[in-house]
Amino acid sequence: MLSSLSVLDLLIILAYFLVVFLLAAWVTIQERRSKAHNYGSQDYFLGGKNLGWFVIGASLFASNIGSEHLVGLAGSGARGDMPAAQFELLASLILILLGWVFVPFYIKSGVFTMPEFLERRYSPAARNYLSVVSILAYVLTKISITIFAGALVFEVMGVEFWTGAVVVVLATGVYTAFGGLRAVVYTDMMQMFVLVAGALAVTFFGLEALGGWSGMMKVVETAGAGTDARFFNLWRPMSDPDFPWTGIMFGAPILGVWYWCTDQFIVQRVLSAKNIANAREGTLFGGFLKLLPLFIFVIPGVIAFALSQENLLNLQGDPDKALPAMITDFLPSGMKGLVLAGLLAALMSSLSSVFNSCSTLFTIDFYKRWRPAATEKELVNIGQVATVVLVGISLAWIPFMRTMMEGSSFYKYLQSIQAYISPPIAAAFLLGLFVKRINSNGAIWALWTGFVLGGLRLFLEFQKNVGHLTEGSFLYYFADINFLHFAIVLFVISAVVMVVMSLLKPQDPPEKLKNVTYEKPEDKATGFGPGNKDFWLTILLIAAILIIWLVFSPYGLGGR
Repeated sequence: MLSSLSVLDLLIILAYFLVVFLLAAWVTIQERRSKAHNYGSQDYFLGGKNLGWFVIGASLFASNIGSEHLVGLAGSGARGDMPAAQFELLASLILILLGWVFVPFYIKSGVFTMPEFLERRYSPAARNYLSVVSILAYVLTKISITIFAGALVFEVMGVEFWTGAVVVVLATGVYTAFGGLRAVVYTDMMQMFVLVAGALAVTFFGLEALGGWSGMMKVVETAGAGTDARFFNLWRPMSDPDFPWTGIMFGAPILGVWYWCTDQFIVQRVLSAKNIANAREGTLFGGFLKLLPLFIFVIPGVIAFALSQENLLNLQGDPDKALPAMITDFLPSGMKGLVLAGLLAALMSSLSSVFNSCSTLFTIDFYKRWRPAATEKELVNIGQVATVVLVGISLAWIPFMRTMMEGSSFYKYLQSIQAYISPPIAAAFLLGLFVKRINSNGAIWALWTGFVLGGLRLFLEFQKNVGHLTEGSFLYYFADINFLHFAIVLFVISAVVMVVMSLLKPQDPPEKLKNVTYEKPEDKATGFGPGNKDFWLTILLIAAILIIWLVFSPYGLGGR
């Protein structure tokens, strides 16, 4: 496709790269000048703890939306798997939980990392568990899948896989290592605008070719009996193998609590807020932004399906090629460059965020504990070195990841892996915040029990997929449970183990529980009530989600 890109397209893409580097350099230089010789670990890893709500919300959205979302969600829309968008809508609800429930604890405790918070609540062993699991999960899932999805972007541009992967990974690693979290979140903010603009361009030109929304609906309705219900219905029966409504409503929130409320990758943004109010407003802004993916990522996939039915687009039998095909064959000159810049923005914002989070975990949770007398400058230097090392590991991991991911649905793969590691962590945080009787003994037992069961499920699922399990056997049934239903079971088991094993040991002393367990807010103006403007923003966000659920249901567009 590189030959089909116009000079304008290439200039837009080059301008994007230039602006990203200039913005990262400007933000970093300004920060270091303002701090003079006092620039330290809090400035590098938490952006100086003075960020406002807008940049926090934009960074939450941009760092979460990777190229796997753009490609994977568009592919889900093209194959009629609209329930995949439920993970995005539920994220809006979970962000409300982050802002109102978790943020006050995190800000008041003054921690740098989520494992550090677990140590405050439980023990060093709990901290070590989460640190190791988080870093491994980042390398095996977030980094791997982001780079793999980015390969489709490079192929669309006509750039060879390795060349494109190396260029973007190195480019992202440079400004992440140099600028720290402040450079990451400000480039995320810019990338949010590019990302949304590119997705809107695809949606606009696609609908225009079909004669608008009504034209698209007409094509989808005539494509086959009941097809429109499959394409515009967020709800599936409990027996659905992929997205049962029971799994969506009760299993997906468990994944959401882990990802949005306890994962360093996300929570580091709210830790950088200047105060609790800005952190909460940032999460609410991020919640409103998370309503967009259904309309700007999934719906374009439905548009691609309609275009293919009208012989205006060739998907080559692969729905995951919906977005690349629309870029290659459909968008006019100039728009191709904008959308490709948006795809690169998604890729780079996700990579920069995970690089920064990993370096924070390594520096604060391992190096600083190993060398408690380390200077602030030394911690910053180690964080930069850790980022560089992570870039190298990412490049070395590419060939293995590429082999594993060939032919698989990487968006569903990402969600399923999270379902196997998130329940015990979510249980440790949720019960730890609200049940003071929970102690470190219960937490460790629950974390390792959940880890073993989740790992066993992952191993058996692989054995089932390669035909090594006898159909009808108990192990086959265990490996065949829907991954969202399995998340529910694993959460319940972890919670029960946590309670039982906690009761076998004495309760932690009150002084240890201060600022890490729930207490009713003394200031009514900051509490959840009509006197707080954030209360009304929360009500508005919940109402928007309920309306979307109704419109895209058997009683709305899905029941036509």
